[in-house]
Amino acid sequence: MNMTEKFRCDCPITSALDILGDKWMLVLIKQMLLEGMQTFKEFTESDEAIATNILSSKLKCLEQYGLIEKRNHPSNKKTRLYHLTEKGLSLTPAIVELALWSDQNLRDFNPIMRRSEELEAMKSNKDQFVQNLQENYRENLL
Repeated sequence: MNMTEKFRCDCPITSALDILGDKWMLVLIKQMLLEGMQTFKEFTESDEAIATNILSSKLKCLEQYGLIEKRNHPSNKKTRLYHLTEKGLSLTPAIVELALWSDQNLRDFNPIMRRSEELEAMKSNKDQFVQNLQENYRENLL
C-alpha cells in the first residue's frame, strides 16, 4: 500500500492493519528491534527469507509512513542503514504482546517455537521489558 491509496474505512484498527497487516511488515520491525538488523543484506540473509523485491517494497512503505528511516552507513556510503523511528519504536508493546500471545496460544500448533530468556523476561515484567528494549535500541543506533 502506498500513501496515495485510501484506507478501507475510518476504523483505527483496520487503518493500522492496512499498513501493518501484511505478513512482512511486523517481521521487519521485529528484526530491527529484537535482532538488530539494519542492512538490506541482513534482512535478505535472515531465517524468514524475504525476497529482495518484496523487501524493497516493504522497506519503502515503512519509510513512507515514517516507521523507519534510511541513512548512509558512516563508514560505507554505498550501504544503507534502516532504523526504527520513534513512531516505529512505539510498536514495541504490540510486538511484545504478539510474542506473548503466540507463546500462550500457538505453541501447540508450532512445536518448534523457540523458548528464550527474552520470552521469560517478557512474561515476568512486560512493561519493564518494553522499556528496556526501547532504551537499548536507541542506545545501539549507528
